[in-house]
Amino acid sequence: MLSVYEGFFSGGARIVHSDVVLGLAEGGQSHRVLSIHGEVRREATRQRMEDDACYRALTAAGVGVTSLGRSAGLVDGALAANVFSGPEMAETARAMAGADVVLSLKEQPLALVNQAGLPRRPVVVGLHRSDPENQGPALDELKASIADGTVVACVCCAESTRAAYEAAGIPAALLHVIPNGVDLLRFRPDPAARLAFRASLGIGAQAPVIVFAARYAPMKNVPLLLAAARAWLAREPEGHVLMCGAGMTGENPALRADVEVAFGADRHLAQRIGLLGVRHDMQAVYAGADVVALTSVVGEAAPLCLIEGMMCGAVPVTTDVGDSASIVEGLGFVTPPDPAAIALAWSAAIASRAELGAALDLSRERFSRTRMIAAYATLLDEVYASHVGGRRIVEL
Repeated sequence: MLSVYEGFFSGGARIVHSDVVLGLAEGGQSHRVLSIHGEVRREATRQRMEDDACYRALTAAGVGVTSLGRSAGLVDGALAANVFSGPEMAETARAMAGADVVLSLKEQPLALVNQAGLPRRPVVVGLHRSDPENQGPALDELKASIADGTVVACVCCAESTRAAYEAAGIPAALLHVIPNGVDLLRFRPDPAARLAFRASLGIGAQAPVIVFAARYAPMKNVPLLLAAARAWLAREPEGHVLMCGAGMTGENPALRADVEVAFGADRHLAQRIGLLGVRHDMQAVYAGADVVALTSVVGEAAPLCLIEGMMCGAVPVTTDVGDSASIVEGLGFVTPPDPAAIALAWSAAIASRAELGAALDLSRERFSRTRMIAAYATLLDEVYASHVGGRRIVEL
């Protein structure tokens, strides 16, 4: 199997896909990864492939990772996103020639996979959003790949993803829903980690803590989160709101401006906003939290932060976007995109944390990484049997 990534940068889709690759490799399949970009600048953060946690996990497990070496959002004057040089095409051809099946992490890498002259391989595309029209030309690339028979299956991480892509014209027969799952050994309630994480930030053991884990992007609606934080912190003198992810640092001028606008004359309240940036110990961050918050209004499908946070014992409070409402049903709170309502829900979630603990514990199997990887393995076995074992691969 060959997985093609647009690049290694912070985001739930890359975490999920990389975990699937690791799990399938653990099960005996042979996997490699080809990344179009070697580094990107996104969310006001320069992200090198070699520094990425997913890259490190894959290579540590013996999964080969190579890159075409492009830089996105940096000063390189590279070719357009859908134009590739001779050496890039040669590297891609070598990687594809050694694979039976190609996995595309989202539809963006299809701009490369669709290039004429590459070995023809059945492609399975992982879809991780609920707004395909907001993916630029990627939706057209997906439709072109389906029309010529290259894409033989699409994995949707959520029912909202399946419905949105079907409405956008993707044949229903190609859309398979495999909900996101997480490593339950890593993501679990951990009282010791909770205390240690809080102590590292000078936060008391009993202080109420909200965690917002997201990259700094418009779809995450950071202004809404900050407006809710202002309302909540004004009522909770011991409360803290922690923000982590790419761009969630004081070095991001856009985020600093958002904080200024949100807090205005109550700037002193913002002293209890913690900007943690990219963290590689999210299990400790979530274990240290009382609530995991999501304020997105578009794009989300099955937000990984909600699942990871819940499995560590944090109560989810989310806007109704993608599959979020069904994910947290009976386990947390769904709010309208209103700061006051969100702030009230945070307080209600903290008050209900002990009561919801049993329900969260009983839900763990539903969100298992093992279940997710087994479903991927079954689908890929079917693709291999029908498109490779059946001699349906044709060299161009």
